[in-house]
Amino acid sequence: MSLGVLRVAAVLEQAGVPVSVCDLSGSPTSDIATAPEADVYGITVTSPQLPAAVDIIRRLRQQHPTARIIIGGPHCSLAYAAKGPRAHRAQAQLEALADVCVAGDGERAIFDALKPHAPKVINADDPKTVLFLRSSDLNELPFPARHLLDVESYHYAIDGERALSLICQMGCPFGCAFCGGRASPSLRRIRTRTTENVLAEILLLYESYGVRGFMAYDDELNVNREMIPLMQALANAQDALGVRFKLRGFIKAELFTDKQAEAMVSAGFREILVGFESGSDRILTNIQKKATKSENTRCMEIAHAHGLRVKALMSAGHPGESRETIQETLEWLLTVRPDDFDMTVIVPYFGTDYHDQALELTPGVWTYTAQNGDRLHSTDLDFSKDNGFYKGRPGAYTTATWTDYLTSDELVQQRDWFEATARQALKLAYPAPSFDHSMGQA
Repeated sequence: MSLGVLRVAAVLEQAGVPVSVCDLSGSPTSDIATAPEADVYGITVTSPQLPAAVDIIRRLRQQHPTARIIIGGPHCSLAYAAKGPRAHRAQAQLEALADVCVAGDGERAIFDALKPHAPKVINADDPKTVLFLRSSDLNELPFPARHLLDVESYHYAIDGERALSLICQMGCPFGCAFCGGRASPSLRRIRTRTTENVLAEILLLYESYGVRGFMAYDDELNVNREMIPLMQALANAQDALGVRFKLRGFIKAELFTDKQAEAMVSAGFREILVGFESGSDRILTNIQKKATKSENTRCMEIAHAHGLRVKALMSAGHPGESRETIQETLEWLLTVRPDDFDMTVIVPYFGTDYHDQALELTPGVWTYTAQNGDRLHSTDLDFSKDNGFYKGRPGAYTTATWTDYLTSDELVQQRDWFEATARQALKLAYPAPSFDHSMGQA
């Protein structure tokens, strides 16, 4: 479920505004015809989803020409936080698409967007405004309005236990050059919920829907200084109820400790996901990961020592990427032997250094240069037409990026070779190919 739009729905309900939610993930955009007629339609969108959103808005304009259309979500936040001519074009594109565009937090901004003479752009990504949510605000907001969806129709499990997702905190303070939102305060600043507030939501989901599995989409769990007390509270709650939960979530490798691992296992965590990205220290330095190969190895050792499965999140196509660095990454992966992995080709989204700090050194080609002089080249993506997937189906990858050592086609070939070789060596099956992983698109 898209929890952001469900939080917006929750504050609207709390204010007495009639609201319904239509989740079209994995569905044809023509299914928007089944949505109830409304005066206002709000659409949340990631960059890979923008072509679908464009089609949905076109259909809404035809069916409901007088309705107001509000667009928000990560793509809007990234586009309005980015600088330069490419960002300005993306912003103009959004403003031509919708009546109101919301950047940043939507929970308070939605009320401004509903006003009769709402501005074209509402910047809720500015910490100086009351629209920007603080940690205290997160603890006062109603929980996401999951009851507006058919919860039983969502199929996700952890170790065979039916699961729902939640977000315990927001924001990542690190400066990874490939990661979107580095210039967006709502995506960069850490904002935490209290242990009591998170626990209350988990217990509500258990009592309301009978679920015992929980996927935490925090980025990252262990940047929260209160992570261990949260784990202890979760363990105590399960003891009091006489049940065992199963959990899964993301952690930052170089911050991971034995105490954290022990606390996570006691809380019911079965698997952690870690953005190792590369097994080459040269690449790790270029991407400003702040973690070395040895620190990543130590993270794997800690997790496995405590019985935690690890899904290694790997990526290719960084500045300086070559056959040699990809080979080095493969050798590292086969040495540490994760329980699962992804290998993706990087997409320079708005809000990444790869996008925002790139220069058009030759017409139509944008080049990002790392501190050591390694370069990454890319052509522009029109996100309104191009599905800029950060993941895709094996055998069907494309990319608009290349390095001084690998062409676009060679990058895709290396990615496919890496995955096939690693899955065979680690005896891991390919994931189900029914959906692109970018937010559940068919």
